[in-house]
Amino acid sequence: MKLKFKQQKFQADAADAVCDIFSGQPNIAFAYRSDKEMMAAYEQATIIANSGFEGYCNQRVLLSDEVIKANLHKIQRKNQIKLSPKIEGRYNLTVEMETGVGKTYTYIKTMFELHKRYGWSKFIIVVPSVAIREGVYKTFEMTKDHFAEEYGTKIHYFIYDSKGLSKIARFASDCGIHVMIINSHAFNSRGKDVRRIHIKQDSFCSRRPIDVIAATNPILIIDEPQSVEGPATKERLKEFRPLLILRYSATHKTDSLYNLVYRLDALEAYHKRLVKKIAVKGISVTGTTASESYIFLEKINLFGDRSPTAILEFEIKTRRGVKKASRVIGEGYNLYVHSGGLEEYRGYIVSKINGLRKTVEFSNGVMIAVGEVMGSVNEEHLRRIQIRETIQSHFERESQLFNKGIKVLSLFFIDEVANYKKYDENGRAIHGEYAEIFEEEYQAVLKKSQQVFYEQDYLTYLMRITAEETHAGYFSVDKKNNRIIESKTRDKNEFISDDEDAYHLIMKDKERLLDLNEPVRFIFSHSALREGWDNPNVFQICTLKQSSSDIRKRQEVGRGLRLCVNQKGERMDIHELGEDVHEVNVLTVIANESYDSFVQDLQAEIRETAADLPAYPPQVMVPEDARSRYPGLTHPTLHKQIIEMKTFETLKSNLEVKSAYLVDFPDDEFVGKLIRSLDKSLKVPQICFQIEHAEIDYLESKETLQSGEVLRKTAGGTGKIDLAINKKVRYDLIGKIVESTGLTRNAVSLILQGIKKETFDQFQTNPEEFIIEASALINRQKAKMMIEHR
Repeated sequence: MKLKFKQQKFQADAADAVCDIFSGQPNIAFAYRSDKEMMAAYEQATIIANSGFEGYCNQRVLLSDEVIKANLHKIQRKNQIKLSPKIEGRYNLTVEMETGVGKTYTYIKTMFELHKRYGWSKFIIVVPSVAIREGVYKTFEMTKDHFAEEYGTKIHYFIYDSKGLSKIARFASDCGIHVMIINSHAFNSRGKDVRRIHIKQDSFCSRRPIDVIAATNPILIIDEPQSVEGPATKERLKEFRPLLILRYSATHKTDSLYNLVYRLDALEAYHKRLVKKIAVKGISVTGTTASESYIFLEKINLFGDRSPTAILEFEIKTRRGVKKASRVIGEGYNLYVHSGGLEEYRGYIVSKINGLRKTVEFSNGVMIAVGEVMGSVNEEHLRRIQIRETIQSHFERESQLFNKGIKVLSLFFIDEVANYKKYDENGRAIHGEYAEIFEEEYQAVLKKSQQVFYEQDYLTYLMRITAEETHAGYFSVDKKNNRIIESKTRDKNEFISDDEDAYHLIMKDKERLLDLNEPVRFIFSHSALREGWDNPNVFQICTLKQSSSDIRKRQEVGRGLRLCVNQKGERMDIHELGEDVHEVNVLTVIANESYDSFVQDLQAEIRETAADLPAYPPQVMVPEDARSRYPGLTHPTLHKQIIEMKTFETLKSNLEVKSAYLVDFPDDEFVGKLIRSLDKSLKVPQICFQIEHAEIDYLESKETLQSGEVLRKTAGGTGKIDLAINKKVRYDLIGKIVESTGLTRNAVSLILQGIKKETFDQFQTNPEEFIIEASALINRQKAKMMIEHR
């Protein structure tokens, strides 16, 4: 398969927005003369011809700042962007483009246009990660023939390697369009290989590679600047002596929107049908036992002037039951107190927060590290449900698109590699928990699917693929022993994959992954894929990890927003499908939280970055308009004379007096009524999971996001989780009800002894809910009896 590309107006508009800033700049291929003696020695040593000892660089901008500013404002007015009060840097230009619309394609097109109009030919693309670097390189590879046909020339592109000095020499000495792709760590870290760019090299004529590169006056293109531009990196970027800097992302930091020239945000991308429609399957537990010490350590915050704090998620007791909540904690924080007195947290007092080891220790000796989860009895059940729902969604979408020649892919994000693959005592790779669950659930869903899907060609396709070969992983691997490692322990002796075949397939061979003859359809990955990698045929994304405040929902869905392609490599966009684009292109997110929670967060993030452009011109009503439309409107009048009356003051004083009533009634009658009330009305909710399915229904403007009317629920369902009480947690059942009701221990004991066995058995399945519901019933019955005996 070979992917086909087409010219699209919005990409041409984005390229024009950058190029038109320099309207009036002469087109000059500018040459500079290198040191002859050095170049002669280098020529002899490397046997590389360099006629005239010349190199080529980008001609400096010859326009005045006044002309540049006038051009900038002209472009910003055209694109309805707030005017920049001044020109940031010389020159910083920002392009905002929604994930999945072809950001890399756009800046490659911009390079060709800048060369065509002004003769600029030296470009450096700075990326924050290996995943983005490989994705950019792959896009150059896939689009080279497409752009060669349009512009009649080709770009020479390469990935920077500290040992590949001949490529740097050609970058400087050749007059064609040259692009160097470099990872920010290649010039901003302290490793030996990293320092080579700043060191004079004997094999490079005693020159520093950074000086040779900087002499070309390169144009820097920063891909995902919010992930690149830390304070140290910004200083290092100056060493390239860039002619100008172009910055591309869908999620720029609000304080880094330097000279914004083009914006295609999430609202506009969806409205123009340039990305997939989003559907959400939210999965949540509708009850909880609270019978284990559930704790999730999300993050540790370090400060220079005070002790570290941590963000901890644990369960708290509310009026409506037990809920999970995140809190910022410090040393001495008592989980038992702040949970509302849940017995599971008795003895959990924070004794130490270790910022170096990223751990939190409790007074009872328990220790937890960042990213770890303790005691979540429902966690395994929820993960299995998520995997099952992803496979079911995959099969449903696949059955619809199979005859259209569209392969369906699903992506799982996990936070612990060992959950997918680990090693036995002999060093052999074996399945982790998620891989085992996946294969079990895949077989079960496949068996059911045979009774649902009647299309013979599709059934034949399903039956020829085994559960074992249809999933693959992409993780970090230590080159020394070829074992997968967690990303937080990575060092220079590793590459990114669980094996070379999976790495090549997932990262480099996008066309083969899209081929129906390739059995891999489900991809498991660490969060390394969260930025930079995407595939147009990802239709399901499932996050098998704890939610983190550092990971935005738009990042999670971004890996699957691109419009899909068929087996001919044709993009299934509005030109191919017309108004049916969003019938075929639907991305389903199987969220690790409730539907409401996920949707609220996603809408808030889109609303945060969306341009303030309403769907229709706003109509502002001033007071005069209101009076003419509603003639009965009057100003309210405050009658001070009434408030100041003595009788009013007396009434107010009487109402403020607190009253107490003493009620006396027989113990037997009281206990008997409470027993009958509990037997009749006590219904402790069983632990269930709830699945809600929704999809984007109406997305026109920022106002629709504000109203919360964007996603519409389309389906839902529930299921039961059979759990037993955890014997590790000891409950003072009588004491807890005494605390909540004010009754004596003897009265509570008589009540519990008197209720039916089936009523008391509810305590075994959900102890905390039993205590909450029983206490509430007792208090309501108490109030009723007080009224009857007044």
